[in-house]
Amino acid sequence: MPQGTDSVTLNGIVQSMRQTMIQTGPADAALRRDRLTRSMRLILDNRDALATAMSADFGHRSLYQTLAADAATTAKSLAYASQNVDVWMQAEAVGTGMDGVTASIVPQPLGVVGVIAPWNFPINLSFGPLAGVFAAGNVALLKPSELTPRTSELIAELVGRYFSPMELGVVLGDASVGTAFSALPFDHLVFTGSTTVGRHVMRAAAENLVPVTLELGGKSPVVIDRDADIAMAAERTLTVKTFNAGQICLSPDYVMLAKDRIGAFVEAARTFMQSAFPTVQSNADYTSIVSERHFDRLIAMIADAEAKGAQVISLAPSGEPGHDRTTRKIAPTLIIGGRDDMMAMQEEIFGPVLPIRTTTDLAEALAYINAHPRPLAAYYFGHDADRQQQFARGTTSGALVINDVMTHASIESLPFGGVGASGIGAYHGVHGFRRFSHARPVVWQAPEGASGLRLRAPYAEKLPVLQAMLSN
Repeated sequence: MPQGTDSVTLNGIVQSMRQTMIQTGPADAALRRDRLTRSMRLILDNRDALATAMSADFGHRSLYQTLAADAATTAKSLAYASQNVDVWMQAEAVGTGMDGVTASIVPQPLGVVGVIAPWNFPINLSFGPLAGVFAAGNVALLKPSELTPRTSELIAELVGRYFSPMELGVVLGDASVGTAFSALPFDHLVFTGSTTVGRHVMRAAAENLVPVTLELGGKSPVVIDRDADIAMAAERTLTVKTFNAGQICLSPDYVMLAKDRIGAFVEAARTFMQSAFPTVQSNADYTSIVSERHFDRLIAMIADAEAKGAQVISLAPSGEPGHDRTTRKIAPTLIIGGRDDMMAMQEEIFGPVLPIRTTTDLAEALAYINAHPRPLAAYYFGHDADRQQQFARGTTSGALVINDVMTHASIESLPFGGVGASGIGAYHGVHGFRRFSHARPVVWQAPEGASGLRLRAPYAEKLPVLQAMLSN
Protein backbone atom coordinates (compact mmCIF):
# COMPACT_ATOMS: atom_id res chain seq x y z
CA MET A 1 0.00 0.00 0.00
CA PRO A 2 1.52 3.39 -0.98
CA GLN A 3 2.83 5.59 1.81
CA GLY A 4 0.23 7.90 3.29
CA THR A 5 -2.70 5.72 2.27
CA ASP A 6 -2.62 3.13 5.05
CA SER A 7 -5.83 2.36 6.92
CA VAL A 8 -4.93 4.48 9.94
CA THR A 9 -4.21 7.55 7.80
CA LEU A 10 -7.37 7.10 5.74
CA ASN A 11 -9.47 6.64 8.85
CA GLY A 12 -7.99 9.85 10.25
CA ILE A 13 -9.01 11.74 7.11
CA VAL A 14 -12.60 10.51 7.40
CA GLN A 15 -12.78 11.42 11.09
CA SER A 16 -11.33 14.89 10.42
CA MET A 17 -13.89 15.52 7.69
CA ARG A 18 -16.70 14.39 9.97
CA GLN A 19 -15.54 16.57 12.88
CA THR A 20 -15.16 19.60 10.63
CA MET A 21 -18.67 19.07 9.30
CA ILE A 22 -20.06 18.81 12.85
CA GLN A 23 -18.26 21.98 13.93
CA THR A 24 -19.31 24.07 10.92
CA GLY A 25 -22.88 22.77 10.90
CA PRO A 26 -25.03 21.65 7.96
CA ALA A 27 -24.28 23.27 4.62
CA ASP A 28 -26.91 25.81 3.62
CA ALA A 29 -28.32 26.09 0.11
CA ALA A 30 -25.75 28.70 -0.94
CA LEU A 31 -22.80 26.50 0.03
CA ARG A 32 -24.32 23.48 -1.67
CA ARG A 33 -24.80 25.45 -4.89
CA ASP A 34 -21.26 26.76 -4.60
CA ARG A 35 -19.82 23.25 -4.33
CA LEU A 36 -21.87 22.11 -7.30
CA THR A 37 -20.76 25.14 -9.32
CA ARG A 38 -17.11 24.61 -8.44
CA SER A 39 -17.40 20.98 -9.52
CA MET A 40 -18.86 22.11 -12.84
CA ARG A 41 -16.15 24.73 -13.32
CA LEU A 42 -13.42 22.20 -12.50
CA ILE A 43 -14.64 20.01 -15.35
CA LEU A 44 -15.44 22.67 -17.94
CA ASP A 45 -12.42 24.92 -17.32
CA ASN A 46 -10.04 21.97 -17.54
CA ARG A 47 -11.80 19.82 -20.12
CA ASP A 48 -8.93 19.90 -22.60
CA ALA A 49 -6.35 18.81 -20.03
CA LEU A 50 -8.68 16.10 -18.75
CA ALA A 51 -9.38 14.87 -22.29
CA THR A 52 -5.64 14.71 -23.00
CA ALA A 53 -5.02 12.73 -19.82
CA MET A 54 -7.84 10.30 -20.58
CA SER A 55 -6.65 9.73 -24.11
CA ALA A 56 -3.14 9.01 -22.84
CA ASP A 57 -4.53 6.55 -20.29
CA PHE A 58 -6.61 4.71 -22.90
CA GLY A 59 -3.91 4.73 -25.58
CA HIS A 60 -6.42 6.72 -27.60
CA ARG A 61 -9.82 8.04 -26.63
CA SER A 62 -12.20 9.89 -28.88
CA LEU A 63 -12.21 13.58 -27.97
CA TYR A 64 -15.89 13.86 -28.84
CA GLN A 65 -16.80 10.92 -26.62
CA THR A 66 -14.84 12.43 -23.72
CA LEU A 67 -16.42 15.85 -24.10
CA ALA A 68 -19.91 14.38 -24.54
CA ALA A 69 -19.91 11.80 -21.75
CA ASP A 70 -17.39 13.09 -19.22
CA ALA A 71 -17.72 16.86 -19.64
CA ALA A 72 -21.13 17.83 -21.01
CA THR A 73 -23.24 15.12 -19.38
CA THR A 74 -21.59 15.54 -15.99
CA ALA A 75 -21.84 19.33 -16.10
CA LYS A 76 -25.54 18.93 -16.94
CA SER A 77 -26.06 16.75 -13.84
CA LEU A 78 -24.29 19.26 -11.60
CA ALA A 79 -26.19 22.21 -13.09
CA TYR A 80 -29.52 20.42 -12.69
CA ALA A 81 -28.79 19.76 -9.02
CA SER A 82 -27.73 23.36 -8.48
CA GLN A 83 -30.92 24.67 -10.07
CA ASN A 84 -33.17 22.46 -7.94
CA VAL A 85 -31.41 22.11 -4.60
CA ASP A 86 -33.46 24.85 -2.88
CA VAL A 87 -36.68 22.99 -3.65
CA TRP A 88 -35.27 19.58 -2.75
CA MET A 89 -34.14 20.86 0.65
CA GLN A 90 -37.63 21.94 1.74
CA ALA A 91 -39.22 20.08 4.62
CA GLU A 92 -42.33 18.06 3.76
CA ALA A 93 -45.28 18.61 6.09
CA VAL A 94 -47.20 15.41 6.86
CA GLY A 95 -50.46 14.67 8.60
CA THR A 96 -50.34 13.01 12.03
CA GLY A 97 -53.93 12.13 12.85
CA MET A 98 -53.25 13.36 16.39
CA ASP A 99 -54.65 16.49 18.00
CA GLY A 100 -52.04 19.09 18.83
CA VAL A 101 -49.22 17.27 17.01
CA THR A 102 -47.58 18.50 13.82
CA ALA A 103 -44.84 16.75 11.91
CA SER A 104 -42.60 17.06 8.89
CA ILE A 105 -39.88 15.16 7.09
CA VAL A 106 -36.63 17.11 6.93
CA PRO A 107 -33.82 16.00 4.57
CA GLN A 108 -30.60 15.84 6.58
CA PRO A 109 -27.04 15.35 5.25
CA LEU A 110 -25.61 11.91 5.94
CA GLY A 111 -22.07 13.18 6.56
CA VAL A 112 -18.94 11.88 4.84
CA VAL A 113 -19.60 9.94 1.64
CA GLY A 114 -16.97 7.74 -0.01
CA VAL A 115 -16.97 7.41 -3.79
CA ILE A 116 -15.04 4.67 -5.60
CA ALA A 117 -15.02 5.54 -9.31
CA PRO A 118 -14.09 3.28 -12.25
CA TRP A 119 -11.86 3.94 -15.24
CA ASN A 120 -14.31 3.88 -18.15
CA PHE A 121 -15.79 7.35 -17.54
CA PRO A 122 -13.42 8.80 -14.95
CA ILE A 123 -15.06 12.23 -14.65
CA ASN A 124 -18.69 11.27 -15.10
CA LEU A 125 -18.56 8.46 -12.56
CA SER A 126 -16.63 10.57 -10.05
CA PHE A 127 -18.58 13.82 -10.23
CA GLY A 128 -21.93 12.38 -11.33
CA PRO A 129 -22.56 10.89 -7.87
CA LEU A 130 -21.19 14.09 -6.31
CA ALA A 131 -24.11 16.02 -7.82
CA GLY A 132 -26.40 14.26 -5.34
CA VAL A 133 -23.79 14.09 -2.57
CA PHE A 134 -23.16 17.86 -2.58
CA ALA A 135 -26.81 18.78 -3.17
CA ALA A 136 -27.67 16.80 -0.05
CA GLY A 137 -25.13 18.80 1.97
CA ASN A 138 -22.49 16.12 2.42
CA VAL A 139 -18.73 16.16 2.03
CA ALA A 140 -16.90 13.43 0.12
CA LEU A 141 -13.72 11.43 -0.25
CA LEU A 142 -13.03 10.14 -3.77
CA LYS A 143 -10.97 7.13 -4.87
CA PRO A 144 -10.47 7.29 -8.67
CA SER A 145 -9.23 4.29 -10.64
CA GLU A 146 -5.59 3.26 -10.79
CA LEU A 147 -6.19 2.04 -14.36
CA THR A 148 -6.34 5.66 -15.57
CA PRO A 149 -3.41 7.06 -13.55
CA ARG A 150 -2.84 10.30 -15.47
CA THR A 151 -6.50 11.22 -15.20
CA SER A 152 -6.66 10.27 -11.53
CA GLU A 153 -3.56 12.34 -10.72
CA LEU A 154 -5.00 15.33 -12.59
CA ILE A 155 -8.32 14.97 -10.75
CA ALA A 156 -6.44 15.01 -7.44
CA GLU A 157 -4.51 18.12 -8.48
CA LEU A 158 -7.62 19.97 -9.67
CA VAL A 159 -9.70 19.04 -6.63
CA GLY A 160 -6.92 20.50 -4.47
CA ARG A 161 -7.28 23.79 -6.38
CA TYR A 162 -11.07 24.03 -6.28
CA PHE A 163 -11.91 22.52 -2.89
CA SER A 164 -10.84 22.47 0.72
CA PRO A 165 -9.69 18.96 1.71
CA MET A 166 -12.47 18.97 4.30
CA GLU A 167 -15.06 19.37 1.49
CA LEU A 168 -13.70 16.97 -1.11
CA GLY A 169 -10.59 14.85 -0.85
CA VAL A 170 -8.94 12.44 -3.29
CA VAL A 171 -7.13 9.23 -2.41
CA LEU A 172 -4.82 7.73 -5.04
CA GLY A 173 -3.49 4.21 -5.10
CA ASP A 174 -3.80 0.67 -6.36
CA ALA A 175 -6.29 -2.09 -5.56
CA SER A 176 -4.93 -2.47 -2.03
CA VAL A 177 -5.80 1.17 -1.35
CA GLY A 178 -9.25 0.53 -2.79
CA THR A 179 -9.67 -2.38 -0.38
CA ALA A 180 -8.71 -0.19 2.59
CA PHE A 181 -10.95 2.61 1.30
CA SER A 182 -14.03 0.37 1.14
CA ALA A 183 -13.51 -0.61 4.80
CA LEU A 184 -13.56 2.99 6.11
CA PRO A 185 -16.36 4.14 8.44
CA PHE A 186 -18.13 6.39 5.95
CA ASP A 187 -21.70 7.55 6.40
CA HIS A 188 -22.40 6.18 2.90
CA LEU A 189 -20.28 4.50 0.23
CA VAL A 190 -20.78 4.64 -3.54
CA PHE A 191 -19.06 2.05 -5.71
CA THR A 192 -19.23 1.76 -9.49
CA GLY A 193 -17.65 -1.32 -11.01
CA SER A 194 -18.07 -5.03 -11.54
CA THR A 195 -20.49 -7.26 -9.67
CA THR A 196 -17.59 -9.38 -8.41
CA VAL A 197 -15.76 -6.46 -6.83
CA GLY A 198 -19.08 -5.03 -5.64
CA ARG A 199 -19.54 -8.07 -3.42
CA HIS A 200 -16.18 -7.43 -1.74
CA VAL A 201 -16.99 -3.73 -1.28
CA MET A 202 -20.34 -4.49 0.30
CA ARG A 203 -18.76 -7.09 2.61
CA ALA A 204 -16.11 -4.61 3.77
CA ALA A 205 -18.66 -1.82 4.28
CA ALA A 206 -20.85 -4.13 6.34
CA GLU A 207 -18.19 -4.32 9.06
CA ASN A 208 -18.96 -0.66 9.87
CA LEU A 209 -22.66 -0.91 8.93
CA VAL A 210 -21.99 1.58 6.13
CA PRO A 211 -24.93 1.80 3.71
CA VAL A 212 -23.90 1.36 0.09
CA THR A 213 -24.94 2.40 -3.38
CA LEU A 214 -23.57 -0.16 -5.80
CA GLU A 215 -23.65 0.68 -9.50
CA LEU A 216 -22.67 -2.59 -11.10
CA GLY A 217 -23.17 -4.03 -14.55
CA GLY A 218 -24.12 -7.41 -15.89
CA LYS A 219 -25.34 -8.51 -19.26
CA SER A 220 -27.89 -6.07 -20.64
CA PRO A 221 -29.96 -7.77 -23.37
CA VAL A 222 -31.33 -6.39 -26.62
CA VAL A 223 -34.48 -8.14 -27.80
CA ILE A 224 -35.44 -7.46 -31.42
CA ASP A 225 -39.04 -8.56 -31.98
CA ARG A 226 -40.49 -9.63 -35.31
CA ASP A 227 -42.14 -6.29 -36.07
CA ALA A 228 -39.03 -4.24 -35.26
CA ASP A 229 -37.27 -2.13 -37.86
CA ILE A 230 -34.10 -4.21 -38.14
CA ALA A 231 -31.96 -1.39 -39.56
CA MET A 232 -33.02 0.96 -36.78
CA ALA A 233 -32.35 -1.71 -34.14
CA ALA A 234 -28.88 -2.44 -35.54
CA GLU A 235 -27.95 1.23 -35.84
CA ARG A 236 -29.09 2.16 -32.34
CA THR A 237 -27.51 -0.92 -30.78
CA LEU A 238 -24.17 -0.36 -32.48
CA THR A 239 -24.22 3.37 -31.75
CA VAL A 240 -23.79 2.51 -28.07
CA LYS A 241 -21.69 -0.62 -28.68
CA THR A 242 -19.10 1.52 -30.49
CA PHE A 243 -19.26 4.47 -28.06
CA ASN A 244 -16.15 4.27 -25.88
CA ALA A 245 -15.55 0.98 -27.76
CA GLY A 246 -18.36 -0.60 -25.77
CA GLN A 247 -16.58 0.01 -22.46
CA ILE A 248 -19.83 1.05 -20.75
CA CYS A 249 -21.79 -0.68 -17.99
CA LEU A 250 -25.00 -0.03 -19.96
CA SER A 251 -23.64 -1.23 -23.29
CA PRO A 252 -25.72 -3.92 -25.03
CA ASP A 253 -24.19 -7.24 -24.01
CA TYR A 254 -26.07 -9.60 -26.32
CA VAL A 255 -28.84 -9.55 -28.92
CA MET A 256 -31.76 -11.96 -29.27
CA LEU A 257 -33.77 -12.20 -32.48
CA ALA A 258 -35.33 -14.72 -34.86
CA LYS A 259 -32.89 -16.82 -36.88
CA ASP A 260 -34.30 -15.64 -40.20
CA ARG A 261 -33.51 -12.00 -39.29
CA ILE A 262 -29.83 -12.50 -38.47
CA GLY A 263 -28.72 -11.89 -42.06
CA ALA A 264 -30.58 -8.59 -42.20
CA PHE A 265 -29.09 -7.54 -38.85
CA VAL A 266 -25.55 -8.32 -40.07
CA GLU A 267 -26.07 -6.35 -43.26
CA ALA A 268 -27.52 -3.40 -41.35
CA ALA A 269 -24.54 -3.56 -38.98
CA ARG A 270 -22.12 -3.44 -41.93
CA THR A 271 -23.98 -0.47 -43.41
CA PHE A 272 -23.83 1.34 -40.07
CA MET A 273 -20.06 0.79 -39.83
CA GLN A 274 -19.46 2.05 -43.36
CA SER A 275 -21.30 5.24 -42.47
CA ALA A 276 -20.08 5.82 -38.90
CA PHE A 277 -16.56 4.36 -39.02
CA PRO A 278 -15.21 4.02 -42.58
CA THR A 279 -11.89 3.31 -40.86
CA VAL A 280 -11.22 2.06 -37.34
CA GLN A 281 -7.49 1.75 -36.70
CA SER A 282 -6.60 5.30 -37.83
CA ASN A 283 -9.92 6.85 -36.87
CA ALA A 284 -9.76 9.48 -34.12
CA ASP A 285 -13.45 8.82 -33.37
CA TYR A 286 -12.80 5.21 -32.36
CA THR A 287 -11.52 4.57 -28.83
CA SER A 288 -8.88 2.04 -27.80
CA ILE A 289 -9.33 -0.70 -25.23
CA VAL A 290 -8.06 0.71 -21.94
CA SER A 291 -5.26 -1.78 -21.23
CA GLU A 292 -3.42 -4.73 -22.70
CA ARG A 293 -5.03 -7.02 -20.11
CA HIS A 294 -8.53 -5.98 -21.18
CA PHE A 295 -7.53 -6.25 -24.85
CA ASP A 296 -6.25 -9.81 -24.32
CA ARG A 297 -9.42 -10.78 -22.48
CA LEU A 298 -11.61 -9.63 -25.38
CA ILE A 299 -9.46 -11.38 -27.99
CA ALA A 300 -9.61 -14.57 -25.90
CA MET A 301 -13.40 -14.19 -25.72
CA ILE A 302 -13.65 -14.03 -29.51
CA ALA A 303 -11.33 -17.02 -29.94
CA ASP A 304 -13.28 -19.03 -27.35
CA ALA A 305 -16.55 -18.45 -29.20
CA GLU A 306 -15.04 -19.45 -32.53
CA ALA A 307 -13.49 -22.58 -31.03
CA LYS A 308 -16.90 -23.57 -29.69
CA GLY A 309 -18.60 -23.32 -33.06
CA ALA A 310 -19.85 -19.75 -33.27
CA GLN A 311 -19.63 -17.80 -36.50
CA VAL A 312 -17.44 -14.76 -35.83
CA ILE A 313 -18.00 -11.73 -38.07
CA SER A 314 -15.67 -8.78 -37.80
CA LEU A 315 -17.17 -5.48 -38.91
CA ALA A 316 -13.72 -4.07 -39.63
CA PRO A 317 -13.61 -1.93 -42.77
CA SER A 318 -12.33 -3.63 -45.91
CA GLY A 319 -8.56 -3.95 -45.85
CA GLU A 320 -8.23 -3.48 -42.09
CA PRO A 321 -7.54 -6.14 -39.44
CA GLY A 322 -10.21 -7.05 -36.95
CA HIS A 323 -7.90 -5.91 -34.17
CA ASP A 324 -4.45 -4.43 -33.68
CA ARG A 325 -2.40 -4.89 -30.52
CA THR A 326 -0.37 -1.75 -31.22
CA THR A 327 -3.41 0.55 -31.19
CA ARG A 328 -5.44 -1.72 -28.87
CA LYS A 329 -8.41 -1.13 -31.15
CA ILE A 330 -10.89 -3.92 -31.82
CA ALA A 331 -13.45 -3.45 -34.57
CA PRO A 332 -17.01 -4.39 -33.61
CA THR A 333 -17.26 -8.15 -33.75
CA LEU A 334 -20.46 -10.18 -33.99
CA ILE A 335 -20.64 -13.68 -32.51
CA ILE A 336 -23.45 -15.52 -34.28
CA GLY A 337 -24.76 -18.42 -32.25
CA GLY A 338 -23.81 -17.32 -28.76
CA ARG A 339 -24.23 -20.12 -26.21
CA ASP A 340 -24.04 -20.19 -22.44
CA ASP A 341 -20.82 -22.22 -22.42
CA MET A 342 -18.97 -19.35 -24.16
CA MET A 343 -17.03 -16.67 -22.27
CA ALA A 344 -18.94 -14.03 -24.20
CA MET A 345 -22.22 -15.21 -22.68
CA GLN A 346 -20.83 -15.75 -19.18
CA GLU A 347 -18.96 -12.49 -18.51
CA GLU A 348 -19.90 -8.86 -18.90
CA ILE A 349 -18.14 -8.04 -22.16
CA PHE A 350 -17.15 -4.39 -21.70
CA GLY A 351 -15.93 -4.05 -25.26
CA PRO A 352 -17.04 -4.04 -28.92
CA VAL A 353 -17.98 -7.73 -29.01
CA LEU A 354 -21.65 -8.56 -29.54
CA PRO A 355 -23.04 -12.12 -29.24
CA ILE A 356 -26.27 -12.90 -31.07
CA ARG A 357 -28.64 -15.62 -29.86
CA THR A 358 -31.58 -16.91 -31.84
CA THR A 359 -35.06 -17.10 -30.33
CA THR A 360 -38.26 -18.55 -31.69
CA ASP A 361 -40.59 -16.09 -29.96
CA LEU A 362 -40.85 -13.41 -27.29
CA ALA A 363 -41.73 -15.93 -24.58
CA GLU A 364 -38.43 -17.74 -25.15
CA ALA A 365 -36.51 -14.46 -24.92
CA LEU A 366 -38.25 -13.55 -21.66
CA ALA A 367 -37.54 -16.99 -20.21
CA TYR A 368 -33.85 -16.66 -21.05
CA ILE A 369 -33.54 -13.20 -19.50
CA ASN A 370 -35.35 -14.30 -16.35
CA ALA A 371 -33.13 -17.36 -15.97
CA HIS A 372 -30.11 -15.10 -15.52
CA PRO A 373 -29.11 -12.32 -13.09
CA ARG A 374 -31.13 -9.14 -13.41
CA PRO A 375 -29.45 -6.72 -15.82
CA LEU A 376 -28.66 -3.04 -15.39
CA ALA A 377 -30.85 -2.31 -18.41
CA ALA A 378 -33.08 -4.20 -20.84
CA TYR A 379 -33.59 -2.99 -24.40
CA TYR A 380 -36.59 -3.94 -26.53
CA PHE A 381 -37.17 -3.17 -30.20
CA GLY A 382 -40.67 -3.61 -31.56
CA HIS A 383 -43.69 -1.42 -32.33
CA ASP A 384 -46.65 -3.41 -31.06
CA ALA A 385 -47.88 -1.77 -27.83
CA ASP A 386 -49.19 -5.03 -26.35
CA ARG A 387 -45.87 -6.82 -26.90
CA GLN A 388 -43.98 -3.86 -25.48
CA GLN A 389 -46.09 -4.20 -22.34
CA GLN A 390 -45.55 -7.96 -22.34
CA PHE A 391 -41.80 -7.39 -22.32
CA ALA A 392 -42.07 -4.69 -19.64
CA ARG A 393 -44.21 -6.88 -17.36
CA GLY A 394 -42.17 -9.98 -18.02
CA THR A 395 -38.72 -8.64 -17.10
CA THR A 396 -37.02 -6.97 -14.14
CA SER A 397 -34.05 -4.71 -14.80
CA GLY A 398 -32.46 -1.54 -13.54
CA ALA A 399 -34.05 0.31 -16.46
CA LEU A 400 -36.10 -0.48 -19.54
CA VAL A 401 -35.66 1.33 -22.86
CA ILE A 402 -37.98 0.66 -25.78
CA ASN A 403 -36.75 1.22 -29.35
CA ASP A 404 -33.45 2.69 -28.22
CA VAL A 405 -30.39 1.97 -26.08
CA MET A 406 -29.07 3.79 -22.99
CA THR A 407 -31.25 6.88 -23.49
CA HIS A 408 -32.40 6.87 -19.86
CA ALA A 409 -28.91 7.53 -18.49
CA SER A 410 -28.91 11.18 -19.62
CA ILE A 411 -32.38 12.04 -18.30
CA GLU A 412 -31.80 13.72 -14.94
CA SER A 413 -35.39 13.27 -13.76
CA LEU A 414 -35.01 9.46 -13.88
CA PRO A 415 -33.24 7.34 -11.26
CA PHE A 416 -30.09 5.59 -12.48
CA GLY A 417 -29.27 2.29 -10.84
CA GLY A 418 -29.49 -1.45 -10.95
CA VAL A 419 -31.43 -4.22 -9.28
CA GLY A 420 -30.22 -7.50 -7.85
CA ALA A 421 -26.78 -8.40 -9.20
CA SER A 422 -26.67 -5.19 -11.26
CA GLY A 423 -26.73 -2.89 -8.26
CA ILE A 424 -28.27 -1.45 -5.13
CA GLY A 425 -29.71 2.04 -4.95
CA ALA A 426 -29.98 4.78 -7.55
CA TYR A 427 -29.01 8.38 -8.07
CA HIS A 428 -29.35 11.23 -10.62
CA GLY A 429 -31.46 14.32 -9.96
CA VAL A 430 -33.71 14.31 -6.95
CA HIS A 431 -33.15 10.56 -6.61
CA GLY A 432 -29.49 11.23 -5.82
CA PHE A 433 -30.43 13.96 -3.35
CA ARG A 434 -32.72 11.52 -1.56
CA ARG A 435 -30.20 8.71 -1.70
CA PHE A 436 -27.56 10.80 0.06
CA SER A 437 -29.95 12.38 2.58
CA HIS A 438 -31.49 11.04 5.76
CA ALA A 439 -35.25 11.58 5.73
CA ARG A 440 -35.47 12.76 9.33
CA PRO A 441 -38.93 12.86 10.94
CA VAL A 442 -39.46 15.93 13.13
CA VAL A 443 -42.47 16.11 15.50
CA TRP A 444 -43.83 19.09 17.46
CA GLN A 445 -46.01 18.32 20.45
CA ALA A 446 -48.53 20.91 21.67
CA PRO A 447 -48.00 22.34 25.21
CA GLU A 448 -50.96 20.40 26.61
CA GLY A 449 -49.53 17.12 25.25
CA ALA A 450 -52.97 15.55 25.08
CA SER A 451 -52.01 12.94 22.49
CA GLY A 452 -49.46 11.36 24.81
CA LEU A 453 -51.81 10.92 27.75
CA ARG A 454 -53.07 7.60 26.37
CA LEU A 455 -49.72 6.05 27.33
CA ARG A 456 -49.68 7.36 30.90
CA ALA A 457 -50.67 5.14 33.85
CA PRO A 458 -52.94 4.38 35.59
CA TYR A 459 -54.74 2.44 32.86
CA ALA A 460 -57.89 1.32 34.68
CA GLU A 461 -60.11 3.96 33.04
CA LYS A 462 -58.31 3.78 29.68
CA LEU A 463 -58.49 0.00 29.23
CA PRO A 464 -62.26 -0.25 28.52
CA VAL A 465 -61.98 2.56 25.97
CA LEU A 466 -59.11 0.79 24.21
CA GLN A 467 -60.92 -2.57 24.22
CA ALA A 468 -64.05 -0.96 22.77
CA MET A 469 -61.99 0.68 20.02
CA LEU A 470 -60.34 -2.63 19.09
CA SER A 471 -63.70 -4.38 18.97
CA ASN A 472 -65.15 -2.00 16.37
